[in-house]
Amino acid sequence: MPLPSYPTDRDIPLEPCGTWPLSVHRFDAVTTAALRAAEAAGRPLLLRGAPGTGKSQTARAAAAAAGRLFVPVVIDGRSEAQDLQWRYDAVARLSDAHAPGTQALEAGHYLGPGPLWWAFDWAGAQRQWDLRQQGDRPEPPSGWAPEKGAVLLMDEIDKADPDLPNAFLEVLGNQGFSVPFLGQRVVRGATPPLVIITTNEERDLPDAFLRRCFVHILQAPKDLAEMGRRHLERRGLHCHTRVLARAAELLEGDRAKAREHKTYAPGLAEYLDLVIAVATLGDTEQAQLGMLEATAGFVLDKAAPLPG
Repeated sequence: MPLPSYPTDRDIPLEPCGTWPLSVHRFDAVTTAALRAAEAAGRPLLLRGAPGTGKSQTARAAAAAAGRLFVPVVIDGRSEAQDLQWRYDAVARLSDAHAPGTQALEAGHYLGPGPLWWAFDWAGAQRQWDLRQQGDRPEPPSGWAPEKGAVLLMDEIDKADPDLPNAFLEVLGNQGFSVPFLGQRVVRGATPPLVIITTNEERDLPDAFLRRCFVHILQAPKDLAEMGRRHLERRGLHCHTRVLARAAELLEGDRAKAREHKTYAPGLAEYLDLVIAVATLGDTEQAQLGMLEATAGFVLDKAAPLPG
């Protein structure tokens, strides 16, 4: 199957999906080149950049633009490589074993497919999920078929234990993994998933992991006002030009202050939240400007107060 082309001359509409809100995305030429190069080489694409630069949304938009299945997983300090493959509900089996009038089933009945299983073998994951409907099932886009492939997002991998990144790439390199209790192996289908990984640089990633990734550093959008306008249009909202520009000025001021004090710096997500709130609460330019000044602190200044 030929590699998808990601348009740079139009917006990609993004429908609400799970906890992901209604949004819109536009690719730039450098990002599309990175996506295609990584996929052509069969390597994951690691997206670096400050929070709010659109790393996670880039993966979501890549799936939407190509009509692919989107399989996101957010990594935290408790995540293990096994969780990406399958999950075993030992508590449910123990409960069935002790409940009056019931009997625990075979151990394989309590296995749920993880993100890699869905991305590698949709049909097999669906069969396993149907047993107990355990865990999250990705929602396929309209008209999707397994041969169209998937985009697997590994979000915030820097929060993981240092062993997880290399273990994850080992599974990708092996093109499959064994599933306990079932006596079977999940094998990657004919269309391998595009794997996109994000980091917020909270922890250094292993050199061995970096060697096996393509890396692209996302920058904050240069024209925040234009991006804000497009996002608002997608929601049926309007914000006056002066208000969008003033919101961008306030964001940059708070980012500069955060860099000086080495505290949390607001980003694109906060900017969009701010203009959405202002456009919802005010109609006229004057009303929106007043609402902006009254609201900006709640959205942009999230750092703890400095001592003294």
